[in-house]
Order: sequence, then C-alpha cells, then structure tokens
Amino acid sequence: MKKHNIENFETKCVHSGIGSYQFGPVTPPIYQTSTFRFDSAQHGASLFAGKEKGYIYTRMTNPTVEALEDCVAELEGGYKALGCASGMAAVHTVFASMLKAGDHVVCSSIVYGPTSTLLSTIMSNFGVETTFVDTADLVKVKESMRPNTKMLYVETPANPTLSITDLEGAAKIAHANNARLVVDNTFLSPALQRPIELGADVVLHSMTKFLNGHADVVAGIVVVKDEETYKIFRKVLNQTGGVIDPFNSFLVHRGIKTLSLRMQKHCENAQLVAEFLEKHPLVKWVSYPGLKSHPQYELAKKQHKGGHGGVISFEVEGGYEAGEIMMNSVKLCQLAVSLGGIETLIQHPASMTHASMGKEGRKNAGITEGLVRLSVGIENAADIIECLENALEQTTKTDTTVFEQV
Repeated sequence: MKKHNIENFETKCVHSGIGSYQFGPVTPPIYQTSTFRFDSAQHGASLFAGKEKGYIYTRMTNPTVEALEDCVAELEGGYKALGCASGMAAVHTVFASMLKAGDHVVCSSIVYGPTSTLLSTIMSNFGVETTFVDTADLVKVKESMRPNTKMLYVETPANPTLSITDLEGAAKIAHANNARLVVDNTFLSPALQRPIELGADVVLHSMTKFLNGHADVVAGIVVVKDEETYKIFRKVLNQTGGVIDPFNSFLVHRGIKTLSLRMQKHCENAQLVAEFLEKHPLVKWVSYPGLKSHPQYELAKKQHKGGHGGVISFEVEGGYEAGEIMMNSVKLCQLAVSLGGIETLIQHPASMTHASMGKEGRKNAGITEGLVRLSVGIENAADIIECLENALEQTTKTDTTVFEQV
C-alpha cells in the first residue's frame, strides 16, 4: 500500500493507523483472537526474544489494537501509544510506570475524581506522595516542586470547572525540576489541543469520551514521545493487564474517523449554549473557555486550536435543590455521567463523578455543591437551548418535587 505524508488533521483522522491487510480491506479487520499461531518453534522463540516482529498474545499486542494506537499517536504527535481498558487503566499505567516509593507528584487540584482518589489512596499506600495544587497558578506549581518530584500531572481544561493550565509554562517548570509533565487531554482531544507540541512528555485520554464519541465504549490510551518510555510503559501494561480488547479498539478507531467533524459541531453548539446560559437570569455563573468572561480566555485562545470543546459548567440560582430540579426536568438532554458523546448529557459532579473527593476536597478544587456539568452534543443547538430553558423554568415552581439529596 502506498503511503504519503498527511499534513491536514481532518485527513489524518480518516487515514491514520491504516496499514496493509490480507484481502485489502479499507478498514482494519477485527482480530478477535486471544493468541497467534507460530510458523515454527524457532519463530515463536524469536518473537519472545524480541528478535522478530509479530504477534504472540493479545494482551501483549494485537493488529487491531495496534492500528488504533498508531492512529492516536499520530494525531497527538507522539512516538507510540498504548491502548488501555479504561481511562483509569491509562491513568494507573502512567503512575505505575513512572513512580516508585518515595517519589512526589504535583497534581491539578481540579481533576477527575477517581484520579485524585487513586493518588491519595492506592498510590499513597505504595509510598507515593502527592501535592494537589491549582495548576492554573504557575507560581503555586513552582512552589510545590520538591527535589523528589517526578511528575507534574495536569488536566486541562479541568474537570469539571474548565480551569485552564498554561502547558508551555507547566512544561518549563517540570523540566527545570527534572520532572516530567503528564497531561490528561480528554476534554479537548488532539483535534483542539496537542500537549506534546507544548512540551508535555506523556498524554493520556479516556477514549470513552470524545475520541470514541458514541457512548458505547469504555477505553483509555497513553501516548509517549520516545521509544525508551514506550518500552517501560509497555512492560508495565502487559504485566498489569489493563489492556483494551480488539473489538473496542475497532469501535474507537471507527469513531475517530469523524472526530474532526464532531468536534467542530460540539464547539459550535457549546458556544451558543454557553452564551444562552450566561444571559439567563436563573443562572449564577457559567464557565466555558469560549466566553470572554472566562478568567483564562486569552490563554485558551492561544492554547486551543479551532475551538474550546463541548463541556460547560454552570450553577443555577437556588443551589443544590434548584440544580436537582433542573436535571430532573430535562427532556432532550439526558441525565447521565460521562461526556464527549454525540448526545447532550447533564450531571451533578458533587453527588456523582466527584463524590469520591469528599466535600472538603471539592471545596478546595472549586467544585461547588450546585455546580452542573453539561456535555453538549451534536444535536441542533436550538433544541438543546429549548430543553435547558424549559428545565430552568421548572426551578421557579414551588410545587415541583425535589428528590432527596444523594
């Protein structure tokens, strides 16, 4: 198969990771097999010794999985990628590969709840220390670095407040302290932000979200920028076993073909919805990087490419109870956790995705009890706005039933 260099991101989404296969299929086949047959005993020995390239066992490598990995690595501008069974499997792979007892991590205080919990419980049990800090404030990041700091872990835009971290500045601080910068790029995808170009050493995603885009897969991926790091990560992932399977790899790879188109629509809709919410009298505040009212609006314009994603955070007048009434009143928007799918989802982080952080942890991260997170889909924006407007109206009616708080 003839190959040529592809520069445009939209074209990369369609063609990245596609190799040559028997019978000439346009899309990579699903190699739904646990193991692979050797041509001879010598062939098997050569594969295990690393003297010959090939496939042994799907937990190690698989052609369908590898096609997806190569695709995401190319989109992120990395050396190679490692497909994982979930976003949290990807996070764990990074921590298990890069950290040991006595090491220190500086982590965004505003971060996906289970990531925070993993660091403060399991990794802490193994002797890894973590300092949670607002990484949007680079002065605080610099002050938090220690001689034993090995990793600066950043999620930007942050989940769920949409706070933005200056990745070029963060990379300089990390590297000046002999630490490496790890970036969770789930909220924007490489369609809108490419952290490796900004100095990151490792990038990870929950592919459950925008990369797959259809709310039918749980998966994660880690992208590294050099061969040495890849070999270390591959050994850890193979040994701990949190690998993605061939069928889900096929689904995500298929989803990525429309990533560029979907992200354009997510951004367009989210901008319109955010502007509507910001003007609504029943909404206290709105956080979306595309709004001039966002505290890091100028940084977002510089760091994001072509848009600011599909996630909005806002708070309804009346706090927890009003937010609950609103979420129980939506019709088109679906009350569900996760994000990045083609359908609009709405949820309450304090009682759902970030409940594990505890009230104090949420307070420190700026996650208010009434904060609502909206993942804007690709429906007609007018329909999404009408749904939200009708639901907001319900918060003013005294006869609306309020369910017991979770």
